[in-house]
Amino acid sequence: MKQRRQTKTVGSVLAAILALSAVLAGCGGATSTQPQATTGTGTGQTDGKAEAPLEVNIMTILLTPSPAADDNPIKKAIEKATNSKMKIQWVSGNNYADKLNVTLASGDIPEMILINDPFTSVFRNSVTQGAFWDVAPFIKDYPNLSSKISKTAWDLTKMQDGKNYGIPRPRPSEADSFFIIRKDWLDNLGMKVPTTTDELYEVMKAFAEKDPDKNGKNDTIPFASNVDPTAMGALAHIENSFTGVNGKWKLLDGKIVHTSFLPETRKSLEYLTKAYKEKLLPEDFAALKLTQVGDLFKSGKAGIVADKAGTMVDYYDKMKVISPDFKQENFYPITSINNYNPKGPGFSGMMAIPKSVPEAKMKRILKMMDTWMSDEVFAIQQYGFEGTHHTVKDGVKEINTEKLGADNGPDFNQIAYIADPYASSTKVYFPKEINALYTKIQDERAKNSVADISTGLFSPTVQKALPEYDKKVQDLKTKIILGREPITAWDEFVTKMKADPDIVKMSTEMTEAYQKRSGK
Repeated sequence: MKQRRQTKTVGSVLAAILALSAVLAGCGGATSTQPQATTGTGTGQTDGKAEAPLEVNIMTILLTPSPAADDNPIKKAIEKATNSKMKIQWVSGNNYADKLNVTLASGDIPEMILINDPFTSVFRNSVTQGAFWDVAPFIKDYPNLSSKISKTAWDLTKMQDGKNYGIPRPRPSEADSFFIIRKDWLDNLGMKVPTTTDELYEVMKAFAEKDPDKNGKNDTIPFASNVDPTAMGALAHIENSFTGVNGKWKLLDGKIVHTSFLPETRKSLEYLTKAYKEKLLPEDFAALKLTQVGDLFKSGKAGIVADKAGTMVDYYDKMKVISPDFKQENFYPITSINNYNPKGPGFSGMMAIPKSVPEAKMKRILKMMDTWMSDEVFAIQQYGFEGTHHTVKDGVKEINTEKLGADNGPDFNQIAYIADPYASSTKVYFPKEINALYTKIQDERAKNSVADISTGLFSPTVQKALPEYDKKVQDLKTKIILGREPITAWDEFVTKMKADPDIVKMSTEMTEAYQKRSGK
């Protein structure tokens, strides 16, 4: 299978790698992606002599059947470009969490290790015991680590003491899952893309009553949606558009409070109760699974779904079978509702360095990662070698993904990765006009996107009491929307919970954690 990717040059990646290697081996010259080594701790030269390769033990996750061997050509090329010799312990994703916990508990920790969830109690305990380096003070010296990992990711991976005990593995933060609307239905009804909850309601009502697909039948579902046992599921996007909050906690007057106490949450429940009564939501939304929600949209029955624009090809392929004339631009990402749209955390785990590694070597590991995240070096695992893993024609790389996968190229993403900031919106196999449209919409969304500020905040009481509280909250919300409980039941519940000692303590601990992490 071949995949086309744009490239600025037609020169081979291998040539770029060799050129970079020559620079790194040169007489003490620093590059834009590599800070100058002056103490013998970096890649390059020291006192006129070539520095020996950095030998480093790494433990990371393996998501494919077979790991890369030590003589893997992609591994060897990365090692040459970063002046390193890596001994990689690949651990199957099926048991990585267990292996990580055992490793952390043993104290015998590799020199760099993937922490797939930075906020587990086991890793927190290790950090508290001083087992890992705080890398934050050093990152300014490494241009790629500081510029190619978003501020959102660095902020949200801070531990309770406000320090960063690892290098976040970057992921795109903008254009997180939000409303995708059928633009052709809007056009059929002469309506505009909604920007407020009132406009959204008007659109949903029209989708329910005015035959938006023009098939002469009353068979359309305005919003393909569901709820989870402890969360609002797709309906959370409507609730959050009222509260302006991504997640379950809001910073209000200097305090972190649970969103169930916000008056806007009550308003959203009234809104959703009315919407369900007027058949603007699936009749069985409380029982639908996520896959069933997607199927409603893919089948052409629903006008709105919550997802990322970049996933629309999955829907498009199904829609083309039903309606051969259907165009992809009819899947239209809504920019914001009430000036709100969600932002993702910008990371998926992080690479941590234990304190058993001396400071000089820790800096060399940072430098290795910084060099690895340069465009030239990252291209090794991204594209492989010209003539083997890809060909270049008219400035476009055509990747043989099967060969690249067989040579383990993507596996090295589990150590070093550069996230395309538009990856949640665009794909190399989308038509140019679609990528241009989705890019423009993402840029507009970025102006007011909101991250979940509670990510990573630690509260012992939250760990103990929040799961049960969230179940009660969601159970009551669902009953109210279905009409099985009156809205006054919500008022009574909130009044009772405000006096609950555990709820009060959760808010206090979350506020303290936020203040520590933000340095306030």
